Amino acid sequence: MSFSQSNKVKQSLDMESDKGWSMIMEPETPWWDLHLQDIWHYRDLLWMFVRRDFVAVYKQTVLGPLWFFIQPLITTVVFTLVFTGIAKIPTDGLPPMLFYLAGTTPWNYFANCFTKTSNTFVANAGIFGKVYFPRLVIPLSVVISNLIQFSIQFLLFIGFWTYYMAAGAKLSPNWPMIFTLTPPLLLLLALLGLGTGIVVSSLTTKYRDFTFLVAFGVQLAMYATPVIYPISQVPEKYRWLIQLNPMTAPIETFRAIFLGGEIPWLALGISTGTATIILLLGILIFNKVEQSFMDTV
Repeated sequence: MSFSQSNKVKQSLDMESDKGWSMIMEPETPWWDLHLQDIWHYRDLLWMFVRRDFVAVYKQTVLGPLWFFIQPLITTVVFTLVFTGIAKIPTDGLPPMLFYLAGTTPWNYFANCFTKTSNTFVANAGIFGKVYFPRLVIPLSVVISNLIQFSIQFLLFIGFWTYYMAAGAKLSPNWPMIFTLTPPLLLLLALLGLGTGIVVSSLTTKYRDFTFLVAFGVQLAMYATPVIYPISQVPEKYRWLIQLNPMTAPIETFRAIFLGGEIPWLALGISTGTATIILLLGILIFNKVEQSFMDTV
């Protein structure tokens, strides 16, 4: 029985006979039957993919994980020279280096999750066609492995943040919210990256045009998000367009709790609702496509 005929292979534990795992062949299941419990059964495979994703990227490089520091640092320096030094874009009185790092650190995590999960089916067609495992394990491993990169870049941001705090920069960190909101913010970024990524990944199985759109689409989306400019510099009549972007609230909140400012609670709630809807829709589409994608990839 071929995988392209959308036959579901599922593993279950026979508790009464205590015979361990047994293979059960099932007919094609409804697309809303997500089998999310299978992800827990394959958690060892999930961590194996996490390790693979992290090690394989810089395995044959000289500097290795140091690139996690070098890339955001060079990006921040360029932003400071171009947008502050040449374009004279204000940063609301905040140190430019710190302002840009506070924007690029959360943005890079979202962008990496999105771009690396957006080609899940195409990039892993060889594995998917040979053995069964929950397909969501692949994009989930990408989101988790990117946490390591985020942690390293976050340490870079904390280093500059501590330096400017000690130097007497006019920062007003919200200490209670730093410890309370940082983990939920990170989860929100992960949900947005995973949800949008698996939607695009599902569409690329039939429409390869999306693979070309992803590369420059992320760059365009960054300019539609207050990463390199404060939202206060956006004209009032266009500001609502920027606020419709679900990534605007997490970026603004990240800056507010570490650098000072008001937390956009309403926008943050809307962004959370949007991320949840996108993720649920993405999982449903992903589950539908995985049953027959080998016929089109």
